Amino acid sequence: MRFSEMNWSHMADYLARDDRCVLPLGCVEQHAALSLCVDAIVSERMAVEAAEPLGIPVCPVLSYSATPSHAAFPGTISVRLSTFLNMVEDILTSLLQGGFRRILIVNGHGGNTPAKILAQEILAKHPSSSIIFHSWWTGPETAAAIRKIGPDGTHANWLENLPWTRLDAEARPPKAPINEGHMDASPPEHAKKMLGDGSYGGRYVAPEEDMLEMWRVAVAETRDLLENSWPSIN
Repeated sequence: MRFSEMNWSHMADYLARDDRCVLPLGCVEQHAALSLCVDAIVSERMAVEAAEPLGIPVCPVLSYSATPSHAAFPGTISVRLSTFLNMVEDILTSLLQGGFRRILIVNGHGGNTPAKILAQEILAKHPSSSIIFHSWWTGPETAAAIRKIGPDGTHANWLENLPWTRLDAEARPPKAPINEGHMDASPPEHAKKMLGDGSYGGRYVAPEEDMLEMWRVAVAETRDLLENSWPSIN
């Protein structure tokens, strides 16, 4: 159930019986041959598939984030970290003011992790509420499913190559891993030269059945957070 499929009276009726919602966070940045919007596509789809059977509404994905390392790649849209955090703070505050008390953030971009600390600061002002920050690939069951596919899952390689993020099926040989520490310590133009096509290395594609099983596990783990992981707030 997406916000776009509801009006305010629908939402009022929902809030009379439940106080949960989901906020997906993404990013618009280069992902080699994959979509520029991989992180937004994955986080929103994960949120919707996890929440829909429970009838829990999902906010529109916040697609823009800080990704300065990839700023030299055409199509990347990077906002200041302060801008991103201000947006997240305003969105969470609006949701809490509107009557939501339990908010699950489904995160699709590693650069969004400062929002986890921000959420904790917001909760200090809203002691009767709870916010869970969940980077979908870090859940223990999902991480185990990823390890079964391989140890080299990373940015813009097989880990993010899904039917809904893939733009073409061109076969590419595996790429040698890049030095992420050097890339992070370099200005955008130098980082672009180091990355070449944009992938951090490894295989570009994993068996489809393995990827779909990993996705199934990730959705189930995210749904379990919505159902069973809220602390008791008095």
